[in-house]
Amino acid sequence: MEVLSQIISQLNSFLAPVLVVGLLGAGLFLTLRLRFIQIRKLGHGFAVTSGKYDDPNEPGDVPHFQALTTALSATVGVGNIAGVAIAIHVGGPGALFWMWVTAFLGMATKYSEVTLAQHFRVPVTSDGKVWAGSVAGGPMYYIERGLGWKPVAVFFAFMLMLTSFMTGNAVQANTIATQFRDTLGIETWITGLITATLVGLVIIGGIRRIGAVTGVLAPLMAGIYVTAALVILVINWDQLLPAFATIFREAFNPTAGVAGTGMGALLTTLTYGVQRGLFSNEAGQGSAPIAHSAAKTDEPVSEGVVALLEPFIDTIVICTMTGLVIVITGVWNDRVPSALPLRDVNISYVVGDDVQGYRRVATPEAIRYVDGRPLEGQPQLAYFSVGVPRLFVDRAQTQPFTGTLYPLRAQAQGDNGQLYTTLYGDAVRSSAPLTTLGFERGLADIGLSGLAQYIVLLSVFLFAISTSISWSYYGDRCAYYLFGTRGIVPYKVVYLIMHFLGAVVAVTTIWGIGDVALALVTLPNVISLVMLSGLLKKLTDSYFERQPWRENYEVHRRLVEEQRRKKLETQARKP
Repeated sequence: MEVLSQIISQLNSFLAPVLVVGLLGAGLFLTLRLRFIQIRKLGHGFAVTSGKYDDPNEPGDVPHFQALTTALSATVGVGNIAGVAIAIHVGGPGALFWMWVTAFLGMATKYSEVTLAQHFRVPVTSDGKVWAGSVAGGPMYYIERGLGWKPVAVFFAFMLMLTSFMTGNAVQANTIATQFRDTLGIETWITGLITATLVGLVIIGGIRRIGAVTGVLAPLMAGIYVTAALVILVINWDQLLPAFATIFREAFNPTAGVAGTGMGALLTTLTYGVQRGLFSNEAGQGSAPIAHSAAKTDEPVSEGVVALLEPFIDTIVICTMTGLVIVITGVWNDRVPSALPLRDVNISYVVGDDVQGYRRVATPEAIRYVDGRPLEGQPQLAYFSVGVPRLFVDRAQTQPFTGTLYPLRAQAQGDNGQLYTTLYGDAVRSSAPLTTLGFERGLADIGLSGLAQYIVLLSVFLFAISTSISWSYYGDRCAYYLFGTRGIVPYKVVYLIMHFLGAVVAVTTIWGIGDVALALVTLPNVISLVMLSGLLKKLTDSYFERQPWRENYEVHRRLVEEQRRKKLETQARKP
């Protein structure tokens, strides 16, 4: 596992700068080529999403709104809770600014990939099997049919299918399991088994059942989380302007975070902001176009304008809420008293200090501690990859640990012979626990700090479940592209197995693998978008010149009136 972690770290260090340049460069190019469509047509996107232009007789599987909620259920996930926290923990508050930049440019990117996916989507031959859907679309289709790059399309589909197992599935299961263990003491394998069962019950029904479920889950989960965050921001309204000032200052002149994380490097701040921004809103990754391809429409651009709402809702609204709570409450730069179970997947061993930063090392056989501190020259225990300065044997931290720590056995033995499986100390938070700490502090002023962990717990559960459900559809469209309908059921079986395994694997490893896969699918996709930008501009100009939504509005109005008339007639016939 340690060798794998080192390989992943090296791959990420190579791919991360390439990803940053490719993603931001493509987003800027498309923004200029389409004349800032994310600003000009934002209102039209909301209008189409409202359903007033829907025609149920057009080809596809789900209405515009359900296509959006399916995609949003995939994007509004633990990236909004855990991803923002990780970005700020490592890159500092300035990482949030680069998430905003990624989201703004990502709106044009998302519009582009969804419009092209709709334009090149294909009918599905499913022999009447409802779960298989009636259409399939995504980057693999526009890469193959638009550019003629079949090998690249196959590579993309295969890598995105693997990505669906990791970032869209295992990461979600891992975050739920970790949060339930920390909050309720439930073993990770139990949580993993339960969530895998819930996901399985939904995804077996295909896109129509997925659309129906996410159409309820997405608004519910966003409403609960945003409301709680807004309460904290209202309570601390006087800290909003200083928080924004900190974010903008740290974006271009970052300082080292707690225990030297980020080391005050602009590239670290920018990279983590872009990576977590991409993980959160998925613009340019090529996943969301698969869900949007199922929308009932014969006008590709009509779904493109719906899709550009995603980065706005996901990152500029929801991620900002998380980031502001973390910055305003100051938890991003704190160590806090913590219980440290030695079997915790977030426990690791490092060398270094708060000034120079920390570097992970191979797990040692034994570490000698005296008065709570390791002997000079030895590694030390770390939580979320940051060293814990001093270890204690009691929760009140009055008795420093003196003895030997045996990491491979997940035990510590005091000089008095006493065995310990949990030690205590001041440790940093990252991922969802950092967000939880922010909510606890933020709600403490109104006496609701105890409620905070359950708000975040419920949000994590809803966000992660809905993301896993939606991502299963992304992967099964890739499986269909590669293997036909015979590949869908085996894919779903493997997907559920990976969901369970994700619950019990170290979070740092899962995120690392996810980042590698993310880069490998994003780069060919954004290159394809740039290559097809001429066609994209023609489709865009044609749609807004013809204004076909006006005709759809009349069709929709007549259908609504007919349904209302039938309902009144039915009620009139009742005794």
